[in-house]
Amino acid sequence: MSIDVGQFHTVFFDESDEHLQEMERILLEIDVSAPDDEELNSIFRAAHSIKGGSGIFGFDALTRLTHVMENLLDQARKHLMPLTTESVDLLLSSTDVLKETLEAYKAGTDTPDDNISARIAELETVLGSGSQGENSSQASQPAASSESGDDGEGFDFGFFDDEDELPVVAESADETPSANTTDVAADAKASGQPDPVPAAVAVKPKVPAKASPAKENASIRVDTTKIDGLVNLVGELVITQSMLSMVGSEVDGQASDRLQHVITELQRNTREIQESVMSMRMLPVNMTFSRFPRVVRDLSKKLGKQVNLVMEGEHTEIDKSLIEKLVDPLTHLVRNSIDHGVESPEVRKAAGKPEAGTVTLSAEQKGGNIVIGITDDGAGLNRERILDKARQNGLPFSDDMPDSDVWNLIFEPGFSTAAEVTDVSGRGVGMDVVRRNIESIGGRIEIISKTGEGSGFYIQLPLTLAILDGMCVKVGSRIFVIPLLNIIESFQPKPNELKNIRNEKLLWIREQYWPMVALHQMMDIDDAVTSATQGIVVLVESSKKRYGIQVDSILGQQQVVIKSLERHYRKIPGLAGATIMGDGTVAMILDADAVAEHCQLPAEEELCV
Repeated sequence: MSIDVGQFHTVFFDESDEHLQEMERILLEIDVSAPDDEELNSIFRAAHSIKGGSGIFGFDALTRLTHVMENLLDQARKHLMPLTTESVDLLLSSTDVLKETLEAYKAGTDTPDDNISARIAELETVLGSGSQGENSSQASQPAASSESGDDGEGFDFGFFDDEDELPVVAESADETPSANTTDVAADAKASGQPDPVPAAVAVKPKVPAKASPAKENASIRVDTTKIDGLVNLVGELVITQSMLSMVGSEVDGQASDRLQHVITELQRNTREIQESVMSMRMLPVNMTFSRFPRVVRDLSKKLGKQVNLVMEGEHTEIDKSLIEKLVDPLTHLVRNSIDHGVESPEVRKAAGKPEAGTVTLSAEQKGGNIVIGITDDGAGLNRERILDKARQNGLPFSDDMPDSDVWNLIFEPGFSTAAEVTDVSGRGVGMDVVRRNIESIGGRIEIISKTGEGSGFYIQLPLTLAILDGMCVKVGSRIFVIPLLNIIESFQPKPNELKNIRNEKLLWIREQYWPMVALHQMMDIDDAVTSATQGIVVLVESSKKRYGIQVDSILGQQQVVIKSLERHYRKIPGLAGATIMGDGTVAMILDADAVAEHCQLPAEEELCV
């Protein structure tokens, strides 16, 4: 009976990604002057696991590189060669090539053989120079695991290495280690090697025989499409429960009380199921944050700066789909903080600051939102330089505009204050894409900066894209949902607060004019309240502007399940999606940024008339 090992490729790729992340994390944190033995063992085990798996699946390019990495790590963990900054840099660059090779196998494309050969040559050079003078001591040692059993290790993952490797076997194998331990100990005794028992004993306290099943049952791998399907079904359950609640309110008599009690229990259980299912999609932001120590290390070294990275709230959880879309914006913002924000050591020292700058990545939950901050203690944004660049680019601005508006100018396409173009920055490409990507997932970005003290970029995101907290409003016989994230306040305007300029409705509130959008006109609804003084105005803030939305009435706050209009119908301007209300009717969810395009503020000279 033949087994198709191809069905296990996905599991191998996922586990290899985790091993590479762990290797990179430890390499970035390790103290080369006094490396911790357990850390070196952990890096070795990760390389060993990738090597064993790649041997089974015939991924020879991975096997060749991890084999040489394993040799170097084996020498370092046995203290036969010192660990240096150069060797750590080489191991980090080797993990980059491993990632590149892994992606090639995933995509079924050619592997980067030239890069692999170059890294192998560099590793062997370090091995050759580091092992000088150690040959005599190695001659009396048993063969290293990386040199033994290569012909057959594709199927045993190196389980039958010498006693020095027993800790590796116990922690990387999926089987109970007792049988392997006994066999190896017996072999050692037969060969006349001294004191084989302590090596075997050392394994048992670290991984008891019963520990392996517990570890195996701790988690399972589930395709995200299955979780997405479950989330959709729970959304339908929420809608059905709302429908049942409305029907229950119409029942009279003795059955009414019993039915209401059952409905209340159903609501509680539905809410618990909903929260439990949604938590399956939630992952800690550390999944994204973990890549930035490497980014900061490499870029600061390249720019000749000293930068410390501080991460806070990395265990805060956020929807998996948001994590995947946050990588590019966060990478650009972190690189900008190092390149534009943090000064050189000489400049910082002259300003009375520590020579090493600090970039802080933080995440925290505020209500139904996640706030991610990227802050630095650098020079801060330069207002005059930004205004000069805006003048050169022909952007609309005024010298007395508030700082918050000046900072937002850097999000304009082609905007850059860099003195010269480098491979890091200067082309004005990036910040506009950052804002667009953040807005595409329902978020917004805010900048706070103070000259000489530093800058902060704060990204506000919904916890999930599947469920939205919104305010339900009525326009005629239609119901719309405005995301709570965008709402500032709502009120009924007075006649003296309204003004018409060139057929544009304006609202005078908070000592400034606000443009207004009459939702009944935008959505072509006939049976709506046409007078703003008889309806309600909801003040909204999008990433582009602040404005008011005129509606008939407010129905209340509600959590709604988002349904895509594009998938089931087509894209409609001004709408982000739809949802089903408790009575079965369909309500449209407004897109604050898209609605903002339907209103504009007249020129300043017209407002002064």
